[in-house]
Amino acid sequence: MAQTMFERYGGFAQVSKVVSEFYDRALESPVIGHFFANTDMRRQIDHQTKFISALLGGPASYSDEQLKSAHANLAIDDEAFEEMASLLEETLEDSGFEAADVAFVRREITRRRHIIVSR
Repeated sequence: MAQTMFERYGGFAQVSKVVSEFYDRALESPVIGHFFANTDMRRQIDHQTKFISALLGGPASYSDEQLKSAHANLAIDDEAFEEMASLLEETLEDSGFEAADVAFVRREITRRRHIIVSR
């Protein structure tokens, strides 16, 4: 049986490290940092770890409804979405993810743009 990306990249422990690094970058971003001003970052990292783990084929599940609910009142625009996606992409690359896997994650995130971005 083929290994999932989740398994290849070290499971929850490694995905959590990647997500923590992503949020270090996000918090410094002038475009999206303010979204996390009053956020419990431990909880945020836990949720994002589950989401990314699910994208990578891990045992976690994260529905589009959960995503929609989590982002409904944040007034996220296209610029903020692009900043988030770019920072995640850079973090994955810097963490040793293969280019094809980074592209896969970017596609999966972009596929959910309509759920995250407020129109």
